[in-house]
Amino acid sequence: MFSLYLPLLFYLHFNSFILCNGESIVKCIDTDREALLGFKNGLTDPSNRLSSWVGDDCCKWEGIGCDNQTGRVVKLDLRNPFQFRILDAYLLTENEIATYRSLCLGGKFNSSLIHLEYLNYLDLSLNNFEGMQIPDFLGQLKNLKYLNLSYSSFTGEVPSNLGNLLNLQYLDIYGFSYIFGATGLNLENPQWLSGLSFLKHLDLGLVRINSTRGVWLNVINKFPSLLELRLPGCELQDILFTLPVVNFTSLKVLDISKNSFNSSIPNWLFNLASLTKLDLSSNSFSGSISSEFTNLVSLEDLDLSLNLIEGPIPSSLGNLCKLKNLILSANKLSGEISEFLSSSAVCPSVRLMTLDLNSNQFTGQLPGSIGGLKNLQYLDLAYNSFWGSIPSTIGNLSSLKLLFLHSNKMNGSIPESFGQLSELEDLSLIGNSWEGVITEAHLMNLGRLEILVLSTEPDRSLVFNVTHGWIPPFRLKEIDLQNCKLGPLFPTWLQVQSKLETVTLNNVGIFDTIPEEWFSKLSSQLLALDLSNNYIKGKLPPKLEFPKLEIIDLSSNGFEGLLPLWSTNATQVYFQNNSFSGSIPQNIGELMPSLGNLHLSDNHLNGTIPSSICNLSNLLVFNVRNNELRGELIDCWESSQFLWVLDASNNRLSGSIPRSLGHLSSLGMLLLSNNNLVGEIPSSLQNCSVLKSIDLGGNRLSGEFPSWIGVTVSSIFILRLRSNLLDGHIPKQLCNLQHLNFLDLSHNNFSGVIPSCLGNLSALIYGNSSDEYRLQYRLAYFKDQIIVVTKGREYEFNYNIALLNAIDLSENNLEGEIPDEITSLKALRALNLSRNHISGTIPEKIGNLNLLESFDLSHNNLTGTVPQSLSSLTFASYLDLSYNNLSGKIPTGNQLQTLNASSIYEGNPFLCGFPLEAKCHGDKTETRAALDGSGEEDNTDDNNSLVPDLYISIAAGFVAGFCGVAFVTLRRKSFWKQQGQ
Repeated sequence: MFSLYLPLLFYLHFNSFILCNGESIVKCIDTDREALLGFKNGLTDPSNRLSSWVGDDCCKWEGIGCDNQTGRVVKLDLRNPFQFRILDAYLLTENEIATYRSLCLGGKFNSSLIHLEYLNYLDLSLNNFEGMQIPDFLGQLKNLKYLNLSYSSFTGEVPSNLGNLLNLQYLDIYGFSYIFGATGLNLENPQWLSGLSFLKHLDLGLVRINSTRGVWLNVINKFPSLLELRLPGCELQDILFTLPVVNFTSLKVLDISKNSFNSSIPNWLFNLASLTKLDLSSNSFSGSISSEFTNLVSLEDLDLSLNLIEGPIPSSLGNLCKLKNLILSANKLSGEISEFLSSSAVCPSVRLMTLDLNSNQFTGQLPGSIGGLKNLQYLDLAYNSFWGSIPSTIGNLSSLKLLFLHSNKMNGSIPESFGQLSELEDLSLIGNSWEGVITEAHLMNLGRLEILVLSTEPDRSLVFNVTHGWIPPFRLKEIDLQNCKLGPLFPTWLQVQSKLETVTLNNVGIFDTIPEEWFSKLSSQLLALDLSNNYIKGKLPPKLEFPKLEIIDLSSNGFEGLLPLWSTNATQVYFQNNSFSGSIPQNIGELMPSLGNLHLSDNHLNGTIPSSICNLSNLLVFNVRNNELRGELIDCWESSQFLWVLDASNNRLSGSIPRSLGHLSSLGMLLLSNNNLVGEIPSSLQNCSVLKSIDLGGNRLSGEFPSWIGVTVSSIFILRLRSNLLDGHIPKQLCNLQHLNFLDLSHNNFSGVIPSCLGNLSALIYGNSSDEYRLQYRLAYFKDQIIVVTKGREYEFNYNIALLNAIDLSENNLEGEIPDEITSLKALRALNLSRNHISGTIPEKIGNLNLLESFDLSHNNLTGTVPQSLSSLTFASYLDLSYNNLSGKIPTGNQLQTLNASSIYEGNPFLCGFPLEAKCHGDKTETRAALDGSGEEDNTDDNNSLVPDLYISIAAGFVAGFCGVAFVTLRRKSFWKQQGQ
């Protein structure tokens, strides 16, 4: 608080002998007037602030102060008059910023200023001198006591000549402008500051200070009168842990935040008993909070946030009875907070207004003693591990304006005492496991509430139970009730909320249509609307206008009719999984020019893809899969430089793949499967060097395997070209795809041999965490899908598709032998080489593929015996070796005992042994029942099962083995039957 009044004290002090704005007894002298006019001539003044600088008496000019006895100019105050708090500058509107800019003086400093030899006060702050260096000649104004050049876009070296200002008491050169940005001021040698022994206020914020071995601190230690020191963001790295003598014990404000100190908190701080404000935030201070903080008996504001401080909050910290603001967020603090809160009870009155413990490792239940902090206005305990319920004493915090408890492990019901928090403006409880009922009693007195975030987990039941027609006392700006139960009817109390800017009603159980008048009552200030994952049905008003609406999420509902294009400002549109019909407006690129994410999948859209999509220069995701779109894929992608996902799969598109896709240098996922595309895969795609997923399956594409795959495009995770008309050999450059973990080239006309270098695919040898792949999906707000065919069925995978680890080369014209090198792919889970012309033997080391779950070599020309190592495939749930020329005894043991259907081996007339009827020479008579303890089972007995073997085995391998995150949707299609076995 002291820092707020210090400039005012200087102002009153200097004006005790100054009469401003023309009230001087004597007129200013000519030399001072000429000096001022010379200075004015160097300035730019777009708003004509200096229009009063005319006439003979400069003491009457705006911003000038004169000595009332001598007439000499002693004060020049040209601070930008725009009224705003610097800390709130980021909240300014565009119009306010324009006004501020217009009031900024600029230009150059005329050296005529040095003729104002009696000048003791100079303030040029909050202007815009556009990277000009601070002039050296200011060091000649030797009577200066107050110099403020802050927030004015100066740059370069702070002149050492300022060290000549021996009378200086106030120096502020904060090197930043909230409107114009950082300015790059430097202080190479802080030693010259040592001569300014009368300094009471020093602010060098964001000035890069070149100081090693704590030189800066030795300089500061020479200022016995210093009251306020601000050095935030000065790139300081060294700080002395101790000082022999501390000479600046009068200090009241110390701010050394946003530097790079990486020691424990220095001991000399605890000698500064006069400190009222201490800011050590945004450094790398480590260690624990010392009990010696109790020496700082005058402390009102303590900020230790964004450091590496560990351990509990010492209970002694509660003895700082003058403490108003305690900010300890973003550290590694742990333990419970009950002792700290209890210790504050020793104070005659607890003044604490802010308690911020966000992003630490605190545990335990919130103690009831928290209700004793009667003056508390801001309580932030988010991102910790607090558990249990909220104590009912929370209702005693009658001054509370902000309460953040989100992202903890809390549960239970919300106490009705919330209804006593009449000053509450911002409430966030998301990321916990609340349950129970919210009634009018919880909300009836919250007349100031503007932000209500009261979500719970999907498996809990938090029900809003208010009377029909209830009108709440608040008018919210933001509401987030994700996973709460508001339905089944659309709540009437929401219909009176006319100031909403952000609405999140995801999965709130609404089975209803939305009254059209609700949309018309929504504020024109609406920024985000999320109604996803409900059962809302009906058509939406097509012509509403929300000029500021950026995010629209109506996904996974039952909306019908035409697409609602409500905002020209939209950046993210999620309309997938509905029943929207009609065509995509041809001018959508003009209607929504700022679109970054456009999700229209799983609807009933028809018509063509508009060419205006190509005008969306910020487009990141374009997803129209699973619709009824026709015509050719647009060929105008030259301007879509940021496009990461293009998914038009499962439509009725025709024509060829556009060559202009080669201009998409950021393209990561090209998904065009199951259309009617023809022609060759364009060579222009070789320019898409960051492609991660290519799915062109289910078309009529022809030509050879693309020569650029594995050469210019080598970071592919998923390559799916199945069910096309591709021919030629499988090239060796395919083996350069070291991230490849899913390869499907089945149902084509490839010939030649299987490249032995496939055994070098790293992702299939060591496994692939696919962190990068999944991260890119999250950044794109995109959920990929892929169809996997195995065991004669199609399965749709939605999550972790980069962990499928499969190779499918079936239904081609491949010949030669199975390369032994393929047995190196120890992370492989599915291998299908069926329906080719492969000869030779099954590799003896096939058992090395110990994660293999599905293995199909049927319909080839394989000879020799079935390797005994097959019994090592302990995860195998599907095996097909039928219709080859294998011979000898079928091995037994381990997993092979469960794969007991004779169809696995049929069509091999020279095989014998269980489970075939044919006995091997020398075998004793035995039945299958004796071997497996059961009767004969058919290998296809699960064709009608709701939980097929693939689900079970994939669940074991993908779900259990990979933390239960694979999700399989059974399509129940028999692919082999469709192909006509």
